[in-house]
Amino acid sequence: MKRRAMAQWVQTFLEAQAAELDAATNTQLAYARDLQDFSHWLADRGAHFDDTIQDHIEGYLIDCEAQGLAKSTRARRLSAIKQLFRFAFEESWRSDNPAIQIKGPGRDKRLPKTLNIGEVDRLIVAARDSGRDTARNTCLMELLYATGMRVTELVSLPVSAVRGNPAMLLVRGKGGKERMVPLSPPARAAMAEWLIHWDATQDAARPTGKPPARFLFPSRSKVGHFTRHRFYTLIKELAVRGGVSPAKVTPHTLRHAFATHLLAGGADLRAIQTMLGHADVATTEIYTHVLDERLRDLVLTYHPLAHDRAKDDDTP
Repeated sequence: MKRRAMAQWVQTFLEAQAAELDAATNTQLAYARDLQDFSHWLADRGAHFDDTIQDHIEGYLIDCEAQGLAKSTRARRLSAIKQLFRFAFEESWRSDNPAIQIKGPGRDKRLPKTLNIGEVDRLIVAARDSGRDTARNTCLMELLYATGMRVTELVSLPVSAVRGNPAMLLVRGKGGKERMVPLSPPARAAMAEWLIHWDATQDAARPTGKPPARFLFPSRSKVGHFTRHRFYTLIKELAVRGGVSPAKVTPHTLRHAFATHLLAGGADLRAIQTMLGHADVATTEIYTHVLDERLRDLVLTYHPLAHDRAKDDDTP
């Protein structure tokens, strides 16, 4: 099998970042520069992303420090490298992740952005008031929040996967790995309603000789289905319509909300890992930190003992 060029690795990774995580242009440009620098460093030593080991990455970071690069710059470069190899592992380009055990130079790890239940409700209400696209948009939003799917998995769902009003949905994830995710009653209802519209549209097109669509969310795009970028635009439009800050809303924040709300409701971490399609439970554990932070804020705000202690501290 022909080896994939390192530049191709970087390009595919950045495209996924833009679509899945709403990575800002400046962030993408910084990652591109950082990964290009690392790839040149590897090439000078006769290495490639395919055969990079932990020693390579640590050696590169030592060289960066020797060059006098700021701690924040080194932390960003390591972040880019770690995300690249996590992506490569999830895409089955590599069978391991050589960066997983490397600690950064001290920059705090940011918790993923998420939405509260009220904000998710407002997004879904906005989808239900989308004019002629109401059924489709409601189905998109209900499925995303009910399953925690990645946006690529959502928009590329084959219509055959949802026939028969299934209680479980078969999702094909990164690297072609399949997993089963349960569907909530609202998601099943939205899916059934959208299928009525889907079937009517296909029936109307049949006399023209047009072949039936393969996807649940077909479009005229080159790939034949609703694109990741169009869904990103749609979810921002729904945020504005629903009175939710568009800056907080991306397809990935709905995935984070799915996981965080499940965990808050008492779901098992391993079950959430399976539903999200995470290869490593360590990736899923980040949601426990999100929940811990929210619980701490709730206690400090509402628990009577917290206020009593504050009063005691003020007592002369």
